[in-house]
Amino acid sequence: MTEEELKSRFKQFSLRIINLVDHLPHAVSTDAIARQLIRSGTSPAANYRAACIAKSDKDFINKLKMVEEELDETIYWIELLRESGKIDTERVNNLYQESKELLSIVVKSITTMRRNHESMDFLR
Repeated sequence: MTEEELKSRFKQFSLRIINLVDHLPHAVSTDAIARQLIRSGTSPAANYRAACIAKSDKDFINKLKMVEEELDETIYWIELLRESGKIDTERVNNLYQESKELLSIVVKSITTMRRNHESMDFLR
């Protein structure tokens, strides 16, 4: 997957999060979760874009770590919605799966970059 394809995938993920949040039933609990979910669910796209213009490999890894953290938090909020019964599980299953796949891609990228960075340090 190219950088541009992943940027697009993250952007589509953000749009899906926005759509989900806009269709949550209004209640004290869901309003609180919605605020958290909109923040954590849309920031990975912006943070990935920032990683793509990182000034160094170390900066790139640090920015990807922020993407990882936000995706993990998003997964938590989606799980909480699913398990609370506040939303139909079927409605969020695809979004939940996409968040897990994006997290996997990011974690693999971090691992690869660290491995490459360590091997470069070894060669110096």
